[in-house]
Amino acid sequence: MNWKRTIFPMLLAMIYSQQAIAGEPTIKNSDAKYSIQMNDLTMTIDSKGGKILSFKYKDAEVISQIRFPEAFGSTFWTSPQKEWNWPPVPEYDKQPYTVEVKGASLVMKSNVSPRLKYSITKEFVPDAKDNAIIVNYTITNESGETRKVAPWEITRVQNGDGLIFFDADVAKITPPNLMDFKEEYGAAWYQPDVSNQNRKINADGKGWLAYATNGLLLVKKFQDLEPSQPAPNEAEIQVYVNRGKAHIELESQGAYTTLEPGKSLIWTVRWYLVPFDGAITPSKALLKKVKKLVK
Repeated sequence: MNWKRTIFPMLLAMIYSQQAIAGEPTIKNSDAKYSIQMNDLTMTIDSKGGKILSFKYKDAEVISQIRFPEAFGSTFWTSPQKEWNWPPVPEYDKQPYTVEVKGASLVMKSNVSPRLKYSITKEFVPDAKDNAIIVNYTITNESGETRKVAPWEITRVQNGDGLIFFDADVAKITPPNLMDFKEEYGAAWYQPDVSNQNRKINADGKGWLAYATNGLLLVKKFQDLEPSQPAPNEAEIQVYVNRGKAHIELESQGAYTTLEPGKSLIWTVRWYLVPFDGAITPSKALLKKVKKLVK
């Protein structure tokens, strides 16, 4: 018997099998906080509010960890905000969600808000092939009347030495000149600065929003909207900068949709987090890396 011819294929099969197992997503539960692990990515979601508490590449964190209300994590609200104003609707933002693990996917569902008559479902689906975590948001009209609503994701990052950028015409960002956006390489770029006031802008993007900081590049991909599709006085892309250097909110919204009683809308955001060792300044390299991810 030719042992080399027999053993060598077996060793290769074992190596490939171990690599496949290593790349398979896993879900762990610790004190009602669920961590999805895949390759070098870890996303942790709290069943309270279905809030994304952490998103890491290896040990490097991109989500704000400031433990002050409305200053950390990534949450989800209904739009337009004028329907509920402030504070956030507790059934969607803070109260416990029911949790179901379906294979490598995680599904969380809120209670129905007595005020707004919607329920929210969040499905977290790891995509090992694309090295992304897909978040499918579902809004269901639990009322007895036809309603209009839009989905809205709010992701908080620390206001440090980061760089926010997206594909948009700076001249059409509103309110004009509220933040110092620069237009370079066909994209809008903003290096967060310090102010004594809270500021927020609206922009018509092209279906992606990126943030580079401390060797990391966070990219979120979603539906590209026409200017007429967002909810009234809202926008496809919004950036909120808290006064001082507390935190920033990277916000994206889906289409304003008519829902009959019992009907739902589904809106998908693909989350990418990759290393980037270049300078955190507007560059073709950063833009190229984003375009490769969202192609």
